[in-house]
Amino acid sequence: MANNLASLTTTRTFHLNIHVTDLQTQKSIEVNQESHVGFVMLELVEKLDVTADYSDHALWWPEKKIWLTKARLTLASCGITNDVQLLFTPQHKSIRLQLPDLQRIDIRVNFAIDVFHSVAELCAELGIRHPEELSFLKPFETGTGKKRRKSTKTNVSDDNSSQGSLGNGTLGRQTSLLNTPSSPISQKGNRKGGSDHSFSGSDSLNPYSTALSPMLTHSPTTVSAEQLEALGQGKSLVERAVFNTGWLASSESLMQQDIKEYEHLLLRFKYFTFFDINPKVDEVRINQIYEQAKWQILSEDVDCTEEEAITFAALQFQVKVALQNPQTGLNSDEVDDIDSALNELQMTLEGTTPNTSNTSANTSRPILTHIPEMKDNLMIIKNKKFGKNVKTYYFLFKDTHISYFKQQSESMGQPIQKFNLKGCDIVPEVNVTKNKYNIKLRIPGPDICEVELGCLSAEQYIKWMAACRLASKGKTMADPSYNVEMAGVKTFLSMQNDSSKDDSDYAAGDHQAGMQPEDFVPPRLLAKYKSKQIAARILEAHSSFSKLALQEAKLSFIRQWQSLPDYGITRFNAKFRDSKKKQEIVGIGTNRIMLYDVASRLTVKQWRYSTMKNWNVNWETREMIISCEGDTVVFSLVGGDVRLVHEFIGGYIFLSMRKDVNAPLDDEMFYKLTGGWNIIGGGEGKDWSSKFSL
Repeated sequence: MANNLASLTTTRTFHLNIHVTDLQTQKSIEVNQESHVGFVMLELVEKLDVTADYSDHALWWPEKKIWLTKARLTLASCGITNDVQLLFTPQHKSIRLQLPDLQRIDIRVNFAIDVFHSVAELCAELGIRHPEELSFLKPFETGTGKKRRKSTKTNVSDDNSSQGSLGNGTLGRQTSLLNTPSSPISQKGNRKGGSDHSFSGSDSLNPYSTALSPMLTHSPTTVSAEQLEALGQGKSLVERAVFNTGWLASSESLMQQDIKEYEHLLLRFKYFTFFDINPKVDEVRINQIYEQAKWQILSEDVDCTEEEAITFAALQFQVKVALQNPQTGLNSDEVDDIDSALNELQMTLEGTTPNTSNTSANTSRPILTHIPEMKDNLMIIKNKKFGKNVKTYYFLFKDTHISYFKQQSESMGQPIQKFNLKGCDIVPEVNVTKNKYNIKLRIPGPDICEVELGCLSAEQYIKWMAACRLASKGKTMADPSYNVEMAGVKTFLSMQNDSSKDDSDYAAGDHQAGMQPEDFVPPRLLAKYKSKQIAARILEAHSSFSKLALQEAKLSFIRQWQSLPDYGITRFNAKFRDSKKKQEIVGIGTNRIMLYDVASRLTVKQWRYSTMKNWNVNWETREMIISCEGDTVVFSLVGGDVRLVHEFIGGYIFLSMRKDVNAPLDDEMFYKLTGGWNIIGGGEGKDWSSKFSL
């Protein structure tokens, strides 16, 4: 009798209520605890009696925020009882996505898998390689949020009739942003559809090219106020840091994070360690990186000097000129020269060795069998309360170290001081008209050391500045990219040179009509100078870049952006346990964590990943605990979840391990390093300092 009672208990049926979102109808299915998820869906579809394709549908449990996608699981193993309410809904849903270039598109993404893989699927549709560098960001709503949501609902109802899945061949778009016809784009259709730009036949050889590539390779030149709102242009560092609390967790699905269909999301490069940039196949990726970099400069999210702002404006203007006047008919020699230059630039961006198959790139600089040295007289400039103290010393630059002596005769003995420039910040202090060629070094350590070097001439500055930049990356002057660095420094100096230039190759008047300074420089320059003055400086600087092709100009912009001290810093509002201040700013960079002074925006202290032993989250106090050599840092986030910091740190360490271009990503390692709030731990109890490569 006991066996019979047990059998009755296990086979007892109950009615499971399921809401079908497509049809807005409720169905009740008779099941028992041993019924499989697949059986429930099959019974539901038969009861609907509506002919449709339900292959993309799955069961969603709203109360537990769980997708029931494994058909063989029983209801008992899932914890389903008769009082549970389930949804039968598509796994792919439409969102309103803003790309890094501020274009907005309606596109279907996977709501049933974690964000890490959902972004990977999306990037495959967009033709962007290395999707692990990107993620979704939920926009922070400002005072106009309600108005925007109201207009969004109206647009959604108007567009529903023409929208569909990219996988099904259609895409709903906001034509006012793209200035293109409103007809849908087919993945197998004409690749020029939806774009007024012409493309060379070489695009067909790109295995990553998609139907959207033309639209994503050449971005719109004008943007609306609504698009700019998503940039997060706060007035202070604290306000800007609030926007970074919107990053979605990589290990959870969109549904788990309460993202609704047709909700606005931003696709952004989250991690600023760009791997394997290849101009031949990365047209879309390079353009989107360039656009995100451009808007960071224009919105003043990244600090730069006036001279640097003019450099960025000149390169941006050259991109516009090259886009309007595409170069055609390049002979093979010119193409080889461009390929050689791009290979060297790619090598500089990646920090890798040159491609041995490209002989022109290899022969651009002789192979050195020893590490070169530089010896010269330089000045050390110390700022004092009443003026500056300037003294001349004899300097020696060897390997990644710089040392100085009182005079040359003492150079065989012990130096006055010796610095390792690996990982240091390099800031140029240049004014050609005043013959000022200074180099500011911010050398990492327990206490940040700042040294300002003064060069005696432009030629000396070019050599020493290029050497310092390489040393900060852990490279020596024997590296083949030393010539590339010197060329970059020389270009920077040429912008400020007031000497006469050859007007035969450049006519500023030809471009004057297309120059609108407010489109090219940050607002602070517009407030300080007249538009005519800014335009004149941009056009003057543009003469140095007027012969760059479109891709070269974008890559040059990216390289200049990467050389800024504030490059790749994601800031959060934080409260440190040992600090009396209510709120401070913590910055997560590509290779370090920084503490900022809110008023001056200067770095107070920093902790490098290379010195970090472990990091973990105390969930009781919601604090991040980071153990470095001789120092333990404990802080919590203000207005955000501390898991954001955990994911950024783990993500950068994970991306630094990429070596082989063709090797698949180790998803398990990514989750171990970033999933501090999940069942898999983060960096707890492990010394990761040896794993991180600067």
